[in-house]
Amino acid sequence: MNVRLAAGVLALAVSALLAGCGSSGSSSSAGASASTGTSTSTYPLTVHASNGAVTLKARPGRVISLSPTATEDLYAVGAGHQVAAVDSDSDYPKDAPVTSLSGLTPNVEAIAKYRPDLVIASQNSGGLVSGLTKLGIPVLIEPAAATLASAYGQIDQIGQATGHLAAAQRTVASMRSQIAADVRRAGSGHKDLTYYWELSASPYYSAASQTFIGQVVGLFGLTNIADTANKASDGGYPELTEEYIVTARPEIIFLADNQPADGGQTPAIVARRAGWTAIPAVKDDEVIGLNDDIASRWGPRLPQLVAAIAQAVVRAKA
Repeated sequence: MNVRLAAGVLALAVSALLAGCGSSGSSSSAGASASTGTSTSTYPLTVHASNGAVTLKARPGRVISLSPTATEDLYAVGAGHQVAAVDSDSDYPKDAPVTSLSGLTPNVEAIAKYRPDLVIASQNSGGLVSGLTKLGIPVLIEPAAATLASAYGQIDQIGQATGHLAAAQRTVASMRSQIAADVRRAGSGHKDLTYYWELSASPYYSAASQTFIGQVVGLFGLTNIADTANKASDGGYPELTEEYIVTARPEIIFLADNQPADGGQTPAIVARRAGWTAIPAVKDDEVIGLNDDIASRWGPRLPQLVAAIAQAVVRAKA
């Protein structure tokens, strides 16, 4: 597994375990605090993120995002003009001010040089919160979403914190509407349809139904072949053997490892794997190459991922 993907899988697994210990509750309260009351933000403003109550004295004019999902959220709610810098992994939208800053190994001094009024990250790595708090810089930790509701709650919260709650609420409403339409179109009762979600090849890591992505696919009622192999210690991301996958005979294979940095897997490469031609998904051309970035984030482009899944389901049932 390449370094970038290994770090991503580990981060997702850790986030999933933390979610089970209470982070999902924090996300729920975030959504509640953003969706109740007025649709505008009044400062001083206190929001309740994963790292607790965070007070903003005024509307932040210089925001730093150390999370690709948070970056997408900021631009989706109309706060793009307030973004002063984003981390090196934030590749969308294209006009985001990408820097060498890291969310995995943050450098407090480097971050402070951008004079931020607010920093948003997906995890509190390397003493990020305590280090910036000492400098008087507020930090919102918006961890990997455990549910769709928590993903929506984070968008609302980021909108609230930056003074764009009404736009954030419109963004969430649009996402809900698009996702619901695709689920209606493809149907939600496909328990007889099995699938394999590939995070990486050699070793083969997958995502079980308990994970965020598993819940997204679960909107269509599909059966996840990774669930039987999943152990508590896997955090929802079990390593599968080739023999296990071939024997499970999934009817749809979703590839979330298409980009070169993620393994560069394609339907053609999958078809050349020893023994995989016997898998129904391979025989029926139901190996679906996804956009890796969209498939690994929980932001405003989720409807695009759901649409791709819906299309695969419709084809498989045709």
